[in-house]
Amino acid sequence: MDTKTRAHAIISGRVQGVFFRMETKQAADRFGVSGWVRNLKDGTVEALFEGEKDRVDAVIDWCREGPQHADVTDVAVTWREYSGEFSGFNIAFERDV
Repeated sequence: MDTKTRAHAIISGRVQGVFFRMETKQAADRFGVSGWVRNLKDGTVEALFEGEKDRVDAVIDWCREGPQHADVTDVAVTWREYSGEFSGFNIAFERDV
């Protein structure tokens, strides 16, 4: 049975200017999850995670806390079908994705 999944997340709160993207990349790399993370103009952080369901869940759980100076108020997740289009995890800019 295939347990791979794709999750689109919008993280709200004090999540910009606190190294959220860099530490999300480190968490994704640590758990072997691919995709990307970027800041949005409205002050939120957007991320797309792909990989084994339990590993994607672990990165999303990490996002609920974030780095030391973050104050996460919400992580809205939309689950999608795994595509396998990413070879690693990147920090992106709004225009890149």
